[in-house]
Amino acid sequence: MDWSEKVKILIDTLPFLRQFSGKTVVVKYGGHAMGDPELARQFALDIVLLKQIGLNPVVVHGGGPQIGAMLERLRIKSEFIDGLRVTDQATVEIVEMVLAGSINKQIVGWINDAGGRAVGISGRDANLITARPLTRTKIDPDSNIEKLLDLGFVGEPESVNPEIIFALEKSAIIPVIAPTGSGPDGKTYNINADTSAGAIAAAIKAERLLMLTDVAGVLDQNKQLITSLTAAEARGLIANGIIHGGMIPKIENCLFAVEQGVKGAVILDGRVPHALLIELFTSGGAGTLVRA
Repeated sequence: MDWSEKVKILIDTLPFLRQFSGKTVVVKYGGHAMGDPELARQFALDIVLLKQIGLNPVVVHGGGPQIGAMLERLRIKSEFIDGLRVTDQATVEIVEMVLAGSINKQIVGWINDAGGRAVGISGRDANLITARPLTRTKIDPDSNIEKLLDLGFVGEPESVNPEIIFALEKSAIIPVIAPTGSGPDGKTYNINADTSAGAIAAAIKAERLLMLTDVAGVLDQNKQLITSLTAAEARGLIANGIIHGGMIPKIENCLFAVEQGVKGAVILDGRVPHALLIELFTSGGAGTLVRA
């Protein structure tokens, strides 16, 4: 690539730089991209670049595989109900240790090594996320009676106090947030990372919620990527079964965010190198954008 081509690329990004300058983007980071050292390095570079050119990135990370591996090492058995890990007292201690400890500090280290200034916190810090116990019900096949399932210390956001995020942004610091919260009893609750990212994006009225996953985005009946959806179109695709399985909660999380004031929520493939930059600074984007 010669210098004229590089200059053209920079000029082509100018409209997007204007659009996002000074705006906050919430990035949910997880999946296989987090376990690949080269993709992790590229992710950190992308986050630092966003900060350097005037955006305010907020990173919310997951860690399900790492939690599972640690529980296995400690010989603590896990039970899953509808894809949710039943979290007793012993398990929630490991969850907090892995999420707010090793994973959180690892991501902070990547970003700092790439030239940024990151600080790791959890949803419990400064009462960022107040959680309530997550409830699920199930019909007993024998009695046909609906029963309430006990998931232990699994929670969902009840409220978000974003003051600490605003304070860190003013200090040119990139927040890296572990998805735990404080329950009504003052104890730690494990919260789904997608749900945490959506709640935080809604609370700070982010310009974008960017959800890095292990799929390209929403696919149509011909397995082709759908690059843009309105809220009504997304609900229609759920109703007719085109959006199904594990994509449904991700889309519902996007719908919640945009209905609470987020300008757009994107599902994109975190395994694609520099997917964040492609999504934000090119006309084609890199995933499925959901708008209100």
